[in-house]
Amino acid sequence: MQTVDVLVVGAGLAGLHTARLLAERGLGVLVVDRRRSLASGIRTTGIFVRRTLDDFDVPGHLLGPGVRDVVLYPPSRRAPVRLTSDRDEYRVADMPGVYEHARRAAERAGAQVRLGVRYEGLVHDVAELAGEAQEPVRVRFVVGADGARSRVARDLGLDVNRRLLVGAEIVEPIAAGSGVPTFHCVLDPRIAPGYLGWVIDDGRHAHIGIAGYQRAMRGGLRQLLDRFAADAPGRARPTGAAERRGGPIPVGGILRRLACPRGLLVGDAAGAVSPLTAGGLDPCLRLSELAADVVVRYLRDGDDTVLRAYDGSALRERFRGRLALRRLFAGVRSPAVAEAAVAALRTGAGRAAARRVLFGDGSFPDVRLQAPGTDTRYAAPAP
Repeated sequence: MQTVDVLVVGAGLAGLHTARLLAERGLGVLVVDRRRSLASGIRTTGIFVRRTLDDFDVPGHLLGPGVRDVVLYPPSRRAPVRLTSDRDEYRVADMPGVYEHARRAAERAGAQVRLGVRYEGLVHDVAELAGEAQEPVRVRFVVGADGARSRVARDLGLDVNRRLLVGAEIVEPIAAGSGVPTFHCVLDPRIAPGYLGWVIDDGRHAHIGIAGYQRAMRGGLRQLLDRFAADAPGRARPTGAAERRGGPIPVGGILRRLACPRGLLVGDAAGAVSPLTAGGLDPCLRLSELAADVVVRYLRDGDDTVLRAYDGSALRERFRGRLALRRLFAGVRSPAVAEAAVAALRTGAGRAAARRVLFGDGSFPDVRLQAPGTDTRYAAPAP
């Protein structure tokens, strides 16, 4: 039976980034993912914010043009609010390319990545895997990077995501240079209850999507997406066949219990998604840095107390404001309230608040482990 130090379940950005960091520090790492190709089953638009691109290596050739303009629309689509930054705030990535880049980086560091392999469960220190010619694997530790509805979280007795949006989008090719890169956001609870609809392009493809609370989506997600896409603002004429994406988005904030002596959670599995904006790429990368530090020290020293550093409760304290705004956002259930909300953004105070959310330097905090012998909680600079 093969034995590895760490089994990473899920070959998304969080899983592959964590795997690379662990392998670089000398651990034996195996990554498994039930998808046969990293280009399938993509569940994110791939919007990277400025701070992520400043701090992490995302190859420029995989990124679309910089986006400085955001336009916020009420349900009527009349008198939208346009906000413009003096910096490139967003860039949309070619996510299959980003995943493949992360996979190659993990493999260069020494990690094994196996696709088409399904995680079936954990019995003591043996992980059951299903796939062609797969045998069980003995593991010292498991990292759950298996999405918002994590099987690993349940197997380890850790917290699971309870508050979820469901999102879907159409990705269609467009002619290069179809217009000024703009992020169009439509606040309309008839289409996207509890969240919004969006249109943004990566220079080669337009992404037209919606997300919201599924229980409030009358008519179903696919029908509402098609309805929105029919006259979505800023949509360029497609030049070819469209691709569809979709999946759950955790918006309840980072989970409290993220680690135990047998494993821990990263990415969507950990709830590492902004409760307000539903952005998860920046949080997944930053939390993976802390996760790697904790795993390395725990496996090296065998000291359970180091796992206290991976404390979701402490991180949640830094997001009380965003969690409160998420509850307000979820309460926008009628077109009249949505119209009033966008009208408030036309005021000086409203525009300033919107700019702070959309263009501010705040993000998921950088989190790092303290030196041995000090407080076992993490150190984090102010956001």
